[in-house]
Amino acid sequence: MAEKITADKLKSQKSDFVIIDVRELDEVKGGIIENSVHMPLGLSIRNAKKKQIEDLKDKKICTYCGTGYRGNIAADELVKEGFNAVTLDGGYPSWNQS
Repeated sequence: MAEKITADKLKSQKSDFVIIDVRELDEVKGGIIENSVHMPLGLSIRNAKKKQIEDLKDKKICTYCGTGYRGNIAADELVKEGFNAVTLDGGYPSWNQS
């Protein structure tokens, strides 16, 4: 299971992370974390496995979704491929509550 980061901690360290939104396009219409990269879960896993996002290997990554479930899967898969990834605890809703 991927390491989690709280919304408050991510907000205070936001500039240190590449933030990846793994939700589907229709979910993104409800709002995003500013400056995040939209890369749905399946695409993020494929991109990592196909070595298409190697330029992110030297960066800290935080994934998020609508509840935390898919963000956790994405971060797990990225870690397996050698990335430094965590997931936003509670997903996008936690971002708006903090």
